[in-house]
This record gives sequence, structure tokens and C-alpha cells, in this order.
Amino acid sequence: MKKIILALAFLICAASFSFADTIYLRDGRTIHGTLLGFINGRFVVRVETRNSTLPSSTTGNRQYEGDIQYFRPNEVDRIEIDNRSLDEARYESRTVQVGLDPNWVDSGLELRRGERVQVSATGVINVGRTRITPDGLRSSDPSAPLPSAAEGELIGSVGDDPSAPIIELGSTREFTADRDGRLYLTANRGSFADARGTFSVVVRHERNPDSVDTGVNRPGRIRSRNRQGVDGGYTRPGTREKVIDVPGTSRGIDTGIDVRAGDQVTFTATGVVVAGQRAGSVGPEGGRSTGFGSIVGTRPVPSAGVGALIGYVRTLDGQSSQPFFVGSQLTFSVTVDGRLYLAVNDDNYNDNSGSFNVRIRY
Repeated sequence: MKKIILALAFLICAASFSFADTIYLRDGRTIHGTLLGFINGRFVVRVETRNSTLPSSTTGNRQYEGDIQYFRPNEVDRIEIDNRSLDEARYESRTVQVGLDPNWVDSGLELRRGERVQVSATGVINVGRTRITPDGLRSSDPSAPLPSAAEGELIGSVGDDPSAPIIELGSTREFTADRDGRLYLTANRGSFADARGTFSVVVRHERNPDSVDTGVNRPGRIRSRNRQGVDGGYTRPGTREKVIDVPGTSRGIDTGIDVRAGDQVTFTATGVVVAGQRAGSVGPEGGRSTGFGSIVGTRPVPSAGVGALIGYVRTLDGQSSQPFFVGSQLTFSVTVDGRLYLAVNDDNYNDNSGSFNVRIRY
């Protein structure tokens, strides 16, 4: 009798081990079977249909009759083997030491647009008697890569393009990559000559299901913090200048200039626009408000004159910032990252003509 009981117990244990691998899909279904591995960016599973919440025939192009199935990481919520998580097969993590050096630190990770990235950082950078953590100091540094952020804070950027937006990371942050490119990291401080120590940064992102090689072994291009080599500190590129014409019919003309929060932009405008029959010819300051628009404030900048030169920034997600009055002369501090646009302040562009000539220094 004892032998029979032991045999039954052995069979029950064997059965439980054979169904120990459980794959939870994001659509709510559960798969029991055997996880065979992670091949070419996909989980390989031998499915046990009797214990899985899968259709008995087919769904789309996938056959579910106990065959070996392949699942992309973005289809899988989690995987358990004997109640142990297998997230490391879905995510890739890399630890990077980030100090204050002449160049940004190449993380070795190639990101894709729309990819979610998790960053956590510890450690201390010493500058003289000051200890800087990844969250930075209470002060700011106008000569830092991101003057509006805390001095010494951990920051990052996707790609080696100097105009790419800078991301505040701090000690912990999750962000979505706005473009394809290499992830670069540094501390937000102008001078680096007297700095010692490093931040230990763990970057975690989803594996690419369409590519086995994520580019970790390929060195990225050098991204320098010191663009002009002045006193071992960070300085912005030399001031650039661009001249464009803004037609009187313009609801928004792309200047082709990418800006970042904290950038200083100077506008100088001349020219004449005919802003309809009522307002007539006006300069960049605009004309006197008349008609229905002056009562209900239907123009983009109600407080500015009709036909005046105005601007706005279109952010990375396609939204437009609050329009601002430019007029004939303005030095403007940018509040958001994005692309700079110029327009004419009107609510009816059908009978407009003429143009403004605008010189932009940035």
C-alpha cells in the first residue's frame, strides 16, 4: 500500500513539474507548458493546450494545438518557472559608470523610438567639498548642458546630435525614447576638471524582438560636452542666425530650428502685412483691434494687435505651446523642447497679403 501511495505521489510531482512553466500574456490568456528558450528575440514555448487558455483551432496565423509556439516580448506580461520570474529574458539591463568627463558617456544601448526605458542611479560625484548625488544640488548652473535643471543631476540624451532633447533622469526615471539612437549619459554641470567619483547607473529596456544584435558591442560616436574647449567646461555652440519670410497668410511657418527649454532666442522683424480690409497695412507690432475678433478674442494672442508677428513651439508629441507675441524685437526664453514656428496674429487669413522678414539668432 505504501509503495502504491509513493508511486502516486511521484506521478503527481512529475506532472506538476511538467506544467511548472507558466506564461502570462498581456491579453489575459495563460499558457502552461515548457519554456525552451529565447531565440531570435522571441520566447520559444512547447504549449500544453489542456491547461492553457488558448483556442482549440487557430487564431490568425498561429496554431495552438500543442505545438511549439513563439511569443514576442511585447506579448508577454510575465513568465514563471517554479514561481520564479523570468523578466530578465524580456528585459535587457546594463550598468554604466557615469563621471564628469569632457565627453558624454556612451551607455552602449541602442534605443528605438517609442521604447520605454527605466533608469536608476546611485553613487556620489565629489566636487571640492561638495557631494553631488544623481538628483543633483539645489542650485543650477547656467553653463551646464541643461541650465534649467539641478546642477550635477544625472541627465541623458538619445543620439549624438547636439540638438537632441536632454532628459532629466535623476536617481530614478522612466521615459519613452523620442527617436532611434544611442543613449548617452552625463552629469549636468559645466566644469568637470575638479570632479571625482561616478554615478552607477542601471539602464533597463525591453529587448528588441526583431533583432538579436542590439548594438552593445559596436562603439558609438563620441559626443563631446565641451564644444569650444573653453577652460575644461561646457559651452554652447556659437550663436547661429537664420533669416526667414513669414507671409501674411501664415498660420504657422516652420523655422527649421529645434529649441530646448532654457534656450535664448532673439527675433528682429521688419516688413508690412496687409491684415484684411479693416486693419489694413501693419508692421510686426500689429494694428489696432477692430471687428468681432477684438471683442471675443479669437486670435491666437488676443492681447496682441491684429496682424502682429507671433510664435509658438511645437513639442515632440505634436502639441503646440502657448503662442507668444514677437513683434519687431524680442528676446525669448524657451519653455519647452520642440520646433520653433512663426505666424501672423489673425482670425481670418483669406484676404491677407505681404510678409515679414524675420532675423532669428539662437
